[in-house]
Amino acid sequence: MKLVIRNEFNKEVTQAKSLIRKGDFELAFVHLERAHVIGQLYVIPHTISHYYMLVVGIKKRSFKEIFGQLIRLPLGVLGSAVGIVPTGNTGGSNISAFKKLPIPSDIQEILNSDASK
Repeated sequence: MKLVIRNEFNKEVTQAKSLIRKGDFELAFVHLERAHVIGQLYVIPHTISHYYMLVVGIKKRSFKEIFGQLIRLPLGVLGSAVGIVPTGNTGGSNISAFKKLPIPSDIQEILNSDASK
């Protein structure tokens, strides 16, 4: 994982963790979705994003999110390990784990800047 991607991923996760501590689970989840898109090609970051999504699901007592993340955790590890991920997918249980989505332009710039180095 190149430094630019690692830094942006860590920034999103750090913001999410801070918001989780404050009880702002909705905004925390937005940052986790962004972290998911940034890190989904890499096993450890992909797993971290799903882990914290699971934490949010538990804090919110959302059975749907808890169940969805328990399924996505092993699938994410496997998908990243073999290089098969639905690009742009935000990782939450509100969307199919297999659906590709458009990548937000600011995140695409991060991913593109990594490719040029």
